Amino acid sequence: MTTLRRHATPGLRSGSRPVDVVGLVLRLGLAGVLGYAGWTKIVDLTGSVQNVLAYELFGYEVARAVGVLLPVLELALAALLLLGLLTRGAAAATAVLMVVFVAGIASAWARGLSIDCGCFGTGGRVAPEETRYLAEMLRDVGFLAMAAWLVHRPRTPLSLDHHLLRRT
Repeated sequence: MTTLRRHATPGLRSGSRPVDVVGLVLRLGLAGVLGYAGWTKIVDLTGSVQNVLAYELFGYEVARAVGVLLPVLELALAALLLLGLLTRGAAAATAVLMVVFVAGIASAWARGLSIDCGCFGTGGRVAPEETRYLAEMLRDVGFLAMAAWLVHRPRTPLSLDHHLLRRT
Protein backbone atom coordinates (compact mmCIF):
# COMPACT_ATOMS: atom_id res chain seq x y z
CA MET A 1 0.00 0.00 0.00
CA THR A 2 1.42 3.39 -0.95
CA THR A 3 1.02 6.52 1.02
CA LEU A 4 0.67 9.88 -0.62
CA ARG A 5 2.77 12.55 0.99
CA ARG A 6 1.32 15.96 1.04
CA HIS A 7 3.56 18.98 0.82
CA ALA A 8 2.83 21.86 3.18
CA THR A 9 2.12 24.52 0.55
CA PRO A 10 2.54 23.32 -3.06
CA GLY A 11 0.27 26.05 -4.38
CA LEU A 12 -2.74 28.08 -3.49
CA ARG A 13 -5.43 25.50 -2.91
CA SER A 14 -8.38 25.11 -0.65
CA GLY A 15 -6.21 23.25 1.88
CA SER A 16 -3.74 26.13 2.33
CA ARG A 17 -3.48 27.24 5.91
CA PRO A 18 -4.39 30.87 6.63
CA VAL A 19 -0.86 31.53 7.90
CA ASP A 20 0.49 30.41 4.52
CA VAL A 21 -1.87 32.75 2.69
CA VAL A 22 -0.74 35.60 4.97
CA GLY A 23 2.84 34.83 3.95
CA LEU A 24 1.87 34.91 0.28
CA VAL A 25 0.16 38.30 0.68
CA LEU A 26 3.17 39.71 2.56
CA ARG A 27 5.61 38.34 -0.01
CA LEU A 28 3.67 39.79 -2.94
CA GLY A 29 3.11 43.07 -1.08
CA LEU A 30 6.81 43.53 -0.43
CA ALA A 31 7.58 42.58 -4.03
CA GLY A 32 5.18 45.26 -5.23
CA VAL A 33 6.58 47.95 -2.95
CA LEU A 34 10.19 47.17 -3.81
CA GLY A 35 9.39 46.86 -7.51
CA TYR A 36 7.64 50.22 -7.58
CA ALA A 37 10.37 51.92 -5.54
CA GLY A 38 13.12 50.46 -7.72
CA TRP A 39 11.34 51.28 -10.97
CA THR A 40 10.71 54.92 -10.05
CA LYS A 41 14.40 55.33 -9.28
CA ILE A 42 15.86 53.42 -12.21
CA VAL A 43 13.93 55.45 -14.77
CA ASP A 44 15.47 58.62 -13.26
CA LEU A 45 18.96 57.72 -12.07
CA THR A 46 20.00 61.37 -11.86
CA GLY A 47 17.09 62.02 -9.51
CA SER A 48 17.99 58.90 -7.53
CA VAL A 49 21.54 60.17 -7.04
CA GLN A 50 20.21 63.61 -6.04
CA ASN A 51 17.93 61.95 -3.47
CA VAL A 52 20.91 60.20 -1.89
CA LEU A 53 22.93 63.43 -1.91
CA ALA A 54 20.10 65.20 -0.04
CA TYR A 55 20.82 63.06 3.03
CA GLU A 56 24.30 64.64 3.25
CA LEU A 57 25.85 61.36 4.38
CA PHE A 58 28.18 60.66 1.46
CA GLY A 59 30.36 62.46 -1.01
CA TYR A 60 29.29 62.62 -4.64
CA GLU A 61 31.01 59.43 -5.83
CA VAL A 62 29.57 57.25 -3.07
CA ALA A 63 26.12 58.88 -3.44
CA ARG A 64 26.27 58.21 -7.18
CA ALA A 65 27.08 54.55 -6.59
CA VAL A 66 24.29 54.21 -4.02
CA GLY A 67 21.82 56.09 -6.23
CA VAL A 68 22.53 53.76 -9.15
CA LEU A 69 22.84 50.47 -7.27
CA LEU A 70 19.91 50.91 -4.88
CA PRO A 71 17.18 50.62 -7.54
CA VAL A 72 18.94 47.60 -9.03
CA LEU A 73 18.96 45.95 -5.60
CA GLU A 74 15.31 46.85 -5.00
CA LEU A 75 14.27 45.40 -8.36
CA ALA A 76 16.29 42.23 -7.79
CA LEU A 77 14.72 41.71 -4.36
CA ALA A 78 11.27 42.42 -5.83
CA ALA A 79 11.81 39.76 -8.50
CA LEU A 80 12.98 37.16 -5.98
CA LEU A 81 10.01 37.86 -3.70
CA LEU A 82 7.54 37.88 -6.57
CA LEU A 83 8.77 34.49 -7.72
CA GLY A 84 9.15 33.15 -4.20
CA LEU A 85 12.75 32.26 -4.97
CA LEU A 86 15.32 32.34 -2.15
CA THR A 87 12.54 33.90 -0.10
CA ARG A 88 14.27 33.80 3.30
CA GLY A 89 17.42 35.45 1.94
CA ALA A 90 15.49 38.04 -0.07
CA ALA A 91 13.35 38.84 2.97
CA ALA A 92 16.44 39.13 5.19
CA ALA A 93 18.08 41.50 2.70
CA THR A 94 14.84 43.50 2.55
CA ALA A 95 14.78 43.70 6.35
CA VAL A 96 18.34 45.02 6.41
CA LEU A 97 17.44 47.54 3.71
CA MET A 98 14.46 48.76 5.76
CA VAL A 99 16.67 49.19 8.84
CA VAL A 100 19.08 51.25 6.74
CA PHE A 101 16.21 53.35 5.39
CA VAL A 102 14.82 54.01 8.89
CA ALA A 103 18.30 54.93 10.13
CA GLY A 104 18.83 57.29 7.19
CA ILE A 105 15.51 59.03 7.73
CA ALA A 106 16.13 59.29 11.49
CA SER A 107 19.56 60.73 10.78
CA ALA A 108 18.13 63.39 8.45
CA TRP A 109 15.48 64.26 11.04
CA ALA A 110 17.99 64.44 13.90
CA ARG A 111 20.31 66.69 11.90
CA GLY A 112 17.47 69.08 11.05
CA LEU A 113 17.46 68.44 7.30
CA SER A 114 14.25 69.23 5.45
CA ILE A 115 14.02 66.49 2.84
CA ASP A 116 11.58 64.02 1.39
CA CYS A 117 12.93 60.49 1.77
CA GLY A 118 13.05 59.81 -1.97
CA CYS A 119 11.80 56.30 -1.31
CA PHE A 120 9.58 56.24 -4.37
CA GLY A 121 11.59 58.30 -6.80
CA THR A 122 10.73 61.81 -5.71
CA GLY A 123 12.77 63.35 -3.00
CA GLY A 124 15.27 65.97 -2.09
CA ARG A 125 14.83 69.24 -0.27
CA VAL A 126 11.37 70.31 0.87
CA ALA A 127 10.01 73.03 3.12
CA PRO A 128 10.29 72.09 6.83
CA GLU A 129 6.50 71.77 7.18
CA GLU A 130 6.45 69.25 4.31
CA THR A 131 8.65 66.67 6.02
CA ARG A 132 6.99 63.40 7.03
CA TYR A 133 9.80 61.66 8.89
CA LEU A 134 7.70 59.84 11.47
CA ALA A 135 5.21 58.54 8.89
CA GLU A 136 8.04 57.43 6.59
CA MET A 137 9.83 55.65 9.42
CA LEU A 138 6.65 53.92 10.62
CA ARG A 139 5.88 52.80 7.06
CA ASP A 140 9.36 51.30 6.72
CA VAL A 141 9.06 49.62 10.14
CA GLY A 142 5.86 48.04 8.81
CA PHE A 143 7.77 46.76 5.78
CA LEU A 144 10.48 45.52 8.15
CA ALA A 145 7.84 43.54 10.07
CA MET A 146 6.57 42.04 6.82
CA ALA A 147 10.11 41.00 5.88
CA ALA A 148 10.72 39.58 9.37
CA TRP A 149 7.60 37.42 9.03
CA LEU A 150 9.00 36.00 5.78
CA VAL A 151 12.41 35.37 7.32
CA HIS A 152 10.67 33.36 10.01
CA ARG A 153 8.13 31.68 7.68
CA PRO A 154 9.56 31.75 4.14
CA ARG A 155 7.43 28.90 2.76
CA THR A 156 4.42 30.38 1.01
CA PRO A 157 2.01 29.17 -1.66
CA LEU A 158 2.84 29.78 -5.31
CA SER A 159 6.58 29.99 -4.76
CA LEU A 160 9.48 28.58 -6.72
CA ASP A 161 11.17 27.73 -3.42
CA HIS A 162 8.57 25.05 -2.84
CA HIS A 163 9.09 23.49 -6.23
CA LEU A 164 12.88 23.69 -6.16
CA LEU A 165 13.36 22.73 -2.53
CA ARG A 166 10.71 20.04 -2.38
CA ARG A 167 11.41 17.63 0.41
CA THR A 168 10.24 14.04 0.62
